[in-house]
Amino acid sequence: MTATAITPRTNLLGLSREQMEAFFLSIGEKKFRANQLMKWIHIDGCDDFEAMTNLSKPLRAKLAEVAEVRGPGVVYEGTSNDGTRKWVLEVEDGSYVETVLIPSDNGARRTLCVSSQVGCSLDCSFCSTGKQGFQRNLTAAEIIGQVWVAQRSSGPRRDTANRPVTNVVMMGMGEPLLNYDNVVPAMKLMLDDNGYGLSKRRVTLSTSGVVPMIDKLGDEIDVSLAISLHAANDELRNELVPLNRKYNIRKLLDACQRYLAKCHDTRLVTIEYTLIKDVNDQREHAEQLAALLEELPCKINLIPFNPFPHSGYEKPSRNQTMRFQQWLFDLGYTAPIRATRGDDIDAACGQLVGRVKDRTRRHARYIQSIQLDAD
Repeated sequence: MTATAITPRTNLLGLSREQMEAFFLSIGEKKFRANQLMKWIHIDGCDDFEAMTNLSKPLRAKLAEVAEVRGPGVVYEGTSNDGTRKWVLEVEDGSYVETVLIPSDNGARRTLCVSSQVGCSLDCSFCSTGKQGFQRNLTAAEIIGQVWVAQRSSGPRRDTANRPVTNVVMMGMGEPLLNYDNVVPAMKLMLDDNGYGLSKRRVTLSTSGVVPMIDKLGDEIDVSLAISLHAANDELRNELVPLNRKYNIRKLLDACQRYLAKCHDTRLVTIEYTLIKDVNDQREHAEQLAALLEELPCKINLIPFNPFPHSGYEKPSRNQTMRFQQWLFDLGYTAPIRATRGDDIDAACGQLVGRVKDRTRRHARYIQSIQLDAD
């Protein structure tokens, strides 16, 4: 007897508007059903077709046969002393990724930091996430699923003035532009009025500098752009951000200029600069940074390094961090210092880790190097 193959059900969670319309046409339904489903999934946080009462019973039954709404599983949810919330989420292959919701001091802005990969395909020397190695890219459903979980944690958001998530930053685990084909559809859902209805200024993609994909991104979507820079000369950035050996600072800044030229409004690039004691926090570094960014419309965010075991780096003192900020101010730049949030639950910048079946063996090499140093 030959076993009958079971056709997997389509997970509707990660489908863009165009993909959702194509899905309904493929099952003999009208395109307008896409809008109804998107509202149920993303606005109401609903994953039960039977509860979607403005759909006919035959359609609900058909959907139950051929489709599903399946988000990542919540393994852990914790709240920091400062109100930061972190979720550890289990994705399709049993890996874990992390996402973090950071409230502003007055509570008006609630920024969700979203992961794009299981682990990270890059190996920036000051980032604990990179030391976990890399397994795979997240799917669009797994990326938008992080937003879906955070929104559902506070119930349906029909009252859009009280959204649990007001901003999204693609700054979690992974390099977003090395997962372009899944990240862009997920961001389009974030912007869609039947999705999460966020302004393009409130969705930010952070990249270490994958130059060709910055150019491609500008042709397709104009969300806010952040550059994980951390050094103002190629010699030091090669050490901190190895991708710089392929796309150096000049190539990266030129790509930023091209991206801004494609935006439909006046926009600034956010420059992320992690301050590491005695590495990139001296006056000469501030002067190099100011000169480097002179022609680029940008703002600078200073991020004190968040220590992790065996990194070999240290956090600069509060006084040194403020001195660096003052040097930039004297050179004509406003450079706010990003407050460390959620470090008591390992939710701060550079601290996100998951359960990664590291196919690169980078994590094993890292542990071996620690053991050799100890010997």
